[in-house]
Amino acid sequence: MDIALLGTLAVREHGYSITPTAPKARQVLALLALHADQVVPVPALIEELWAGTPPRSARTTLQTYVLQLRSLISAALEQRQKKGQEGAPGRRTAKDVLLTLPGGYLLHSGGGTSDVRGFDRLVVRGSQAMDAGDFPGAARLLREALSRWSGPAFADVDSGVQLEAEARRLEETRLCALDQRIEADLRIGRHRELLAELTVLAGRYRTHENLHGQFMLALHRSGRRGEALDVYQRLHQTLVRELGLEPSAVLRRLQRSILMAVPDARLGAAEFHGDRVG
Repeated sequence: MDIALLGTLAVREHGYSITPTAPKARQVLALLALHADQVVPVPALIEELWAGTPPRSARTTLQTYVLQLRSLISAALEQRQKKGQEGAPGRRTAKDVLLTLPGGYLLHSGGGTSDVRGFDRLVVRGSQAMDAGDFPGAARLLREALSRWSGPAFADVDSGVQLEAEARRLEETRLCALDQRIEADLRIGRHRELLAELTVLAGRYRTHENLHGQFMLALHRSGRRGEALDVYQRLHQTLVRELGLEPSAVLRRLQRSILMAVPDARLGAAEFHGDRVG
């Protein structure tokens, strides 16, 4: 089974889609797929679908959604058998893929792929490479992790409380991975290559201090000192106007160092990389 959640929902069993079109059934599949190979308790599914105000028929209705998913799984298995891809026709059934277990349901991935799990594993490996000082390796691993995303998590699913919470976690992890990947690229001298990307990111995340600091550093290293200072001024104005905050001490030191034309090697090590912006 191949599971895609970082963007539009797509779940395939041996290449055949088992993704329903009905909104509630999609929610059920998304939560089961997110926790593939683990039991998802019935109360968790009910909470996801009805957010604390379930109808009296909640359990029966949930069973109906499970039956709809099993129907799609059965169709996928039949298509596989028709094409001669099954060594023993009829051996595997929909109930082997979507299991009913005491207290809940389990979607059996059969050792397939999940973009969420792949993303999380690569982020951990990329962070470990950063800690070890392997900046080229970290940049490669984190870039690969970020490539798993094709849009916001569960982009076309009517998410309830659990999927929304997971979407927030994933987005925060994505931003941290992006931050680390840019830092790794700066460490290996890819400042000019980062300018176009950081221009877009600074516009999208208008109060994200670390991204703005990285943008300032990349501009400074590219011989564009005035533009680096302009980035600081825009951020300062935005923070004061929208949040009533001044830039952090780290960012203020970075700005002063650029004003004083501190040599680039000292600037990178002392004023930014070694002291992260919060």
